[in-house]
Amino acid sequence: MEVIEREGVSADAVQKRPRVQKNVTRSIASDIFADVFPPGSLLPTESELCIRYSVSRTVIRESLKILESKGLVRGRSRVGTSVCDKQEWNILDQQMLEWIGPRIVEMDLLQCVLDARRAIEPFAAELAAQRAGVQEIAAIEAAWQAMCDAEGDVEKFTKADVAFHTGVLKASRNQVFMQLSSIISAALEFSLHASNEAVDTRGEALDVHHALIEALRMRDGKAARHCSQRMLDIAARDLAIAMQKYPASAV
Repeated sequence: MEVIEREGVSADAVQKRPRVQKNVTRSIASDIFADVFPPGSLLPTESELCIRYSVSRTVIRESLKILESKGLVRGRSRVGTSVCDKQEWNILDQQMLEWIGPRIVEMDLLQCVLDARRAIEPFAAELAAQRAGVQEIAAIEAAWQAMCDAEGDVEKFTKADVAFHTGVLKASRNQVFMQLSSIISAALEFSLHASNEAVDTRGEALDVHHALIEALRMRDGKAARHCSQRMLDIAARDLAIAMQKYPASAV
């Protein structure tokens, strides 16, 4: 598609600007996560931010709008832009998790996700055993088969693993759990990727995932809950291994 030059802005500048803005947004967020700009503090002025990140006021303003939408900062007239308390950060947002990166261990987010899963998934699995339709069980089994087919590809395995667990939440037919499946999917992906990457073989996990499918088919709620709890125990073990590896990989 042809890019028309106007108002003295070159075609190259128009094409590069989105990437520049994206990188600046990430850089400001990273500085917040690193406590360069700690919670409760005021960010430097727009002019100072322009100098710090070598961009225009427009780029800074666009970046701050994005950060505000994610609960990281709050702009106030005649006061400036302040960094919000951590409790206000939208930590389930996909971009936020990408920006946090290795600091996800420092912030204890992986353990928080596991805690939330322990509170939700076993009961959702029990409900799914009672309520799931044939197509829903088939979708869960298809996700399990994709996990098997992924072999040594951690990315593909994790993607299928996320589909499996969100499929169980949806199959519970509980409207709150169904909504949660989309809300926590990004955090779930990061958590599962960390635990999946920590181990060399995933046969035990595949076996218990398949056992859950059989429990759903047999309409055995107790067995489904037990399988889900076993999965979470395995995830906790693998996550502990992953958290030991993170500091070395983050250096």
